[in-house]
Amino acid sequence: MVRPRIVETDQGITGEFHTTMYDQMMRRMRDKGWLETGEILGAGISSGLALEVGPGPGYLGLEWLKRSEGTRLKGLDISEDMIRLAERNAREYGMMERVEYVKGDARKMPFDDDYFDAVFSNGSLHEWAHPGDILNEIARVLKPEGRYCISDLRRDMSFVIKWFMWLMTRPKEIRPALITSVNASYTEEEVKGLLQGTELEGWQVKENPFGLVIWGRIPIQTDA
Repeated sequence: MVRPRIVETDQGITGEFHTTMYDQMMRRMRDKGWLETGEILGAGISSGLALEVGPGPGYLGLEWLKRSEGTRLKGLDISEDMIRLAERNAREYGMMERVEYVKGDARKMPFDDDYFDAVFSNGSLHEWAHPGDILNEIARVLKPEGRYCISDLRRDMSFVIKWFMWLMTRPKEIRPALITSVNASYTEEEVKGLLQGTELEGWQVKENPFGLVIWGRIPIQTDA
């Protein structure tokens, strides 16, 4: 039996200690090749202007820029501390001309309708206090035929996988946050229920041992 969700936070990661620990964890994941960059490219997101919701220290989006040509990125994060960290990392990558980080609430994105060619996000869905509102905003800012890829943990992962993730998570100080994130994450059926009540169209949901991936493409509206 899957335990009920235990809500984590919708305020982002703040404070020098927490942002430093999270940066070290994500940098290690990058170095190990564990980021979801391949999943994003596999969803057909490989050109144009993309939005990353909840970029954190920025490694996922920066690796996407590194592995694609002629692309640009905007990162939207609620945490000023994370934005400063992402900007520092973007300078290290030499990507400041291709990326811009914006502070804002994803429930009311500061972007025009039909603005982005693609949207992606990893590891932040479980933090969204009002996920339906944010999914609707993603639908609003995407162009017709725009692609999206949203990945996160899943609460019903096996005990063996959870234990493996615990052991592999470094630095050790961030391990408790991993558990709270897993406990706040969704199951496949819960995610499908969320999506059915939104304006986001063309979606599919797939499971993997560690989490869930929502991906799809906005259909072109035609007159009936």
